[in-house]
Amino acid sequence: MVYPTVWRSRTPNVWSEIDQIFGRRSPNGASTVWTPVVDVRESEDQLLMQAELPGLDSKNINVSVENNVLTISGEKGQSWENGSEDAQVHVFERHYGRFERSFRLPKTVDAEQIDARYKDGVLSVSLPKVEAAKPRKIEVKIK
Repeated sequence: MVYPTVWRSRTPNVWSEIDQIFGRRSPNGASTVWTPVVDVRESEDQLLMQAELPGLDSKNINVSVENNVLTISGEKGQSWENGSEDAQVHVFERHYGRFERSFRLPKTVDAEQIDARYKDGVLSVSLPKVEAAKPRKIEVKIK
């Protein structure tokens, strides 16, 4: 048997016990509630948000906007290779379960034009800016 080089401490503490009671951690210390990591970049025309959602099917991802708040939510189920459901688990570190991230949108975003695409485990959300928020060049006229 191969063991990982770093083992989680088996010493119980109050927080790990609370996490277990509320389903936030498995008995071996791995988190069962997870929060996908997100990058946000801005250009002159838009904000671009990218969230890492590895192993999800696009039908398990929800993107919504309500009251100027963008919410990304979904669920990642625990997956096992065929025939290994009854195998003894030695290390359990992958995250699974429901997730939700919410972001208050700036007034410069045109919520009606938001576009979301999912490819290779990355959700990309394009948040176009309203025309009034885009920089524009003003021509200087000669009198």
